[in-house]
Amino acid sequence: MTRLETLKTALEQAFGERVSLAEAFGEITLVVSAADYLEVCKRLRDEPALRFDTLIDLCGLDYFGWRDEPRESQRFAAVSHLLSVEKNWRLRVRVFCPDDDFPLVPSLIEIWPAVGWFEREAFDLYGIVFEGHPDLRRILTDYGFVGHPFRKDFPISGHVEMRYDPEQSRVVYQPVSIEPRENVPRVIREEGYGIGR
Repeated sequence: MTRLETLKTALEQAFGERVSLAEAFGEITLVVSAADYLEVCKRLRDEPALRFDTLIDLCGLDYFGWRDEPRESQRFAAVSHLLSVEKNWRLRVRVFCPDDDFPLVPSLIEIWPAVGWFEREAFDLYGIVFEGHPDLRRILTDYGFVGHPFRKDFPISGHVEMRYDPEQSRVVYQPVSIEPRENVPRVIREEGYGIGR
């Protein structure tokens, strides 16, 4: 039995039908509901057969327009990458936010304290709220920033721009003043270019 098969068997024995497992590119993804998220993650850490003691990363995802399939719900997800140093295996855990208008999932900070800044980043860029996080505020964008720039429906040019106003001696915000332009390169070639030279 391979290491991946051993991990898959251990996950199936630990959680049964409460989670779904998918295998792709030599990795296993465990998909869990928001209601079971905290309990499943605690067991992933504490279960002797699993022992995922390290959270390597957490990121947000926006499934808006995914593969041109219409999605009626579950647009946003949080994905954690876990490592078991003792067992020498990795796992991806995906949880979908049940409400697209107010994406909310529990924070993992009590289970893996290293997740603090990762959850702040997912909040800042995607607007995913991590319930129970002690300091959930923006980490990469300005505190006055409006919106969440990694959402697929966020305009590329943004909503506002900032500049320093020497008359007011401060930074001011104003509507974006970028003019739309054509970004298609034009190729001009001479007749017979590259022939017989």
